[in-house]
Amino acid sequence: MMDAAVTLREYLAYLYAIKHYSKATLDAYNRDIASFVSFLETARAHDYLAVDADDVRAFVSLRRRQGLASSSSQRLLSSLRGFYRYLLKDKLIEVNPVTDIRAPKKEKKLPQMLDVDQLDQLLADEGQQALEIRDHAMLELMYSSGLRLAELVALNSNDIDRRAGQVMVTGKGNKTRYLPVGAAALKAVGRWLKERQLLLSTDELALFISRRGTRLSHRAVQLRLKSRAQSVLSGVKLHPHMLRHSFASHLLESSGDLRAVQELLGHSNISTTQIYTQLNFQHLSKVYDQAHPRARKTTKD
Repeated sequence: MMDAAVTLREYLAYLYAIKHYSKATLDAYNRDIASFVSFLETARAHDYLAVDADDVRAFVSLRRRQGLASSSSQRLLSSLRGFYRYLLKDKLIEVNPVTDIRAPKKEKKLPQMLDVDQLDQLLADEGQQALEIRDHAMLELMYSSGLRLAELVALNSNDIDRRAGQVMVTGKGNKTRYLPVGAAALKAVGRWLKERQLLLSTDELALFISRRGTRLSHRAVQLRLKSRAQSVLSGVKLHPHMLRHSFASHLLESSGDLRAVQELLGHSNISTTQIYTQLNFQHLSKVYDQAHPRARKTTKD
């Protein structure tokens, strides 16, 4: 039987020479496989060639309890799967014990959002210069109607019906939906349309245009909103989707109508919308912890 350390060195040499793996990847694979071999010898009392799926699961479970992230678990299994595939190819084992094992699903991060007070601060300054008025209108409209960045940029001036208080949006999959626009956003867009006329030098249809009269790019909107937030909200790195998240969370918190929020966001699957119920519960839990007299921790004498 070949020594595990020797086999591992040969495997890493193969990955370097034939697969052209980077040094960082090889170092990670070396750590992963060496720690598994050590686990087998100390906790499972057998060597690296006498491994079954239960051994692999036990090792991954141990590493997870030790704080290994889901993404690192995926890499760990990839390391082991490749190593045992190599051993199988060299006929040192008969079955790859890692083949049917999948890493735990990556934890879903809750979307970032602004609270109502932060939004009030962000939207308080309506601006005096043309581009400030435009930026204010973009902020108001994104929060008012829960627009994606791509949907905002794609808007034409005739897509918004100020009299009806709605905007026509083309979302993912070229699906069109009509969304309500709040009074504050309608006012802001009205102010911007007057300034827009002065900047137009062509027959550009875009609702939001640059100083040169051309449709704004995604990047331009991102930078303008980030700059706006930096001057108003200390420590907040604003990105356009935060306004959409805030729209959804605040609307769900007030109405409790998940289906309506799904429709407004243009989600084809309600499971996508359900992430906002977690945000809502997180907020309610925070309020409960702060306000309920029996929720407060007491110190023991």
